[in-house]
Amino acid sequence: MKESITRITLIDALRGASLFGILLANILIFQFGMWGKDEIQLYSLSNSNTVAYKFIKVFIEGSFMPIFTFLFGYSMVKMKEKLENHHLKYKRYFVRRFLMLLLLGILHSTFLWEGDILTFYGMMGFFLLLFLNRRMKTIFIWAIILLCLTPLIGYGQLEETKQEQAKMEEYVLDTIQTYSSGSYTEITDHRNNELPMDVSPGLLILILAFIPFMSAPLFLFGIYSAKIGLFTQPALEKRQYIIGMVLVPIGLILKSFNIFSPDFNWSGVLGMLGANLLSLGYIFLFAFLFHILKGKKVKNAFANVGKLSLTNYLMQTVICTTIYYGYGFGLFGHTNLFTGIFLALCIFCLQVIASTFYLKISSQGPVERVLRIVTNFSFRSTLKKKETISL
Repeated sequence: MKESITRITLIDALRGASLFGILLANILIFQFGMWGKDEIQLYSLSNSNTVAYKFIKVFIEGSFMPIFTFLFGYSMVKMKEKLENHHLKYKRYFVRRFLMLLLLGILHSTFLWEGDILTFYGMMGFFLLLFLNRRMKTIFIWAIILLCLTPLIGYGQLEETKQEQAKMEEYVLDTIQTYSSGSYTEITDHRNNELPMDVSPGLLILILAFIPFMSAPLFLFGIYSAKIGLFTQPALEKRQYIIGMVLVPIGLILKSFNIFSPDFNWSGVLGMLGANLLSLGYIFLFAFLFHILKGKKVKNAFANVGKLSLTNYLMQTVICTTIYYGYGFGLFGHTNLFTGIFLALCIFCLQVIASTFYLKISSQGPVERVLRIVTNFSFRSTLKKKETISL
C-alpha cells in the first residue's frame, strides 16, 4: 500500500510540476501572441530580456508539454487496468472521456485562448487507443522510431518569402493593437477569424495527418512506462532515474542549436529531438529529486496542483488573459519578460495554496468532476460501488 501511495503522489506531483513549466512557456504566448513569440525581433527586447527569452526557449518551451503527454499515456494505462479489474469495457469510457476533452478544448480555444491543448489531447486519445493492447516491446519500438524520425518531417521546409514575412509582421502588429486595447468581442473575432498566412486545404490535411505521429513518442513512452510499472518503486528505481537524467544535458545541447544557430541546416531537427529528450530527462530528474526529498510539504504542494490539473490549467488561461488582454489590464505586448516570469511564479503559488485548501473540502476539482461524470456516465461521477473508478 505504501508503494502505491508513493507512486500516485509522484505522478500527481510530476503533473503539477509540468503545469508550472507549461505556464512559464505559455507566458510567451500570453505576452507576445501565438505567432508573435517567434517574431520576437518586432518587440525590440532589451539584452536582459533577450537572455530571459532564450532561457525559456531552451529550458522550458517544448519540453514541459511533452511531460504532460507522457502522463496522459501513463494515466490511460492505469485507467484501463482499473476498468478491466471491474470487468468493464474500457473503450466506451475512453470514447466519452475524449469527446468531452474535445468539447472542452473547442470551447476553450473559441471563447478564451488560442493556445489550447485539450482539443489536441482529445484527438490524440483516439489515436492512442490503437496502442493500448499492443505488446510492451512493440510500443517501445514505435516510440523510438517516431522519436527519431518525426523531427525529419520539418527538415527542408521552404524558406519564407518577403511577402509572407511582411504579412506575418502586419499580423503580429495588428495582434498587439487588438489584444492590448481591444474588447472581448474584438479579441475573439481576431483570434477566430484572422490568420497570418493562407493555408490551403491540402496543406491543412497534411499537417493534421502528421500531428499524431509527431506528438506520439512521449505518449507512447508514457504507455510503456505504465505497463512496465516504472515509478512504482522509487527506492529500487533510483539507478534508472540517475541514468535517465543524462538526457537533460543532451537535450539542452540539441535544443540550443535551434536558438543559437538557427541558420544551421539541421537546427530544427536537432531542436525537436532535443525537446523530447529533455522532457524525458526532466521526468527522471524530477523522480530522483522527489525520491531524495525528505520534506512532505513541497511534495504535497506539487501533488495538490497535479490532482486538479485540468481545473488549474483552465484557471491559468482565465487569470493570464485577464492580466494581458485589453478587457483586463492590457499588458499584452509589454517587453519586460521578467514581469511575465514573476507573474507565472505568483500564479502558480496561488494555485498551490488554492488547491491545498480546495482538496480539504473536495476530492476532485470542478472540471475534473464534470469530466468524470461524462466518463462514468453518472451524475454522481461514480459507478456502482463495486465498479467505482477513482482516476
